[in-house]
Amino acid sequence: MEQQNLRPGHLTAHQTARVLGVTLAGLRSIVHRGQLTRSGGSPRQPWYAASDVAALAAKRTGRAAA
Repeated sequence: MEQQNLRPGHLTAHQTARVLGVTLAGLRSIVHRGQLTRSGGSPRQPWYAASDVAALAAKRTGRAAA
């Protein structure tokens, strides 16, 4: 379920996983490795800064193309 009071410029975990092309488990792994940090929400429904997600997505795309 999408969170109704999401701050502008932030994405839910589901949206973030979709942008990065990973599962929620994959997203948790990315966060655990320190490649992305939560920027709000709750422990069960974290938010991620859209700018951080876009930067990581560009980095991951660049690495895949190399």
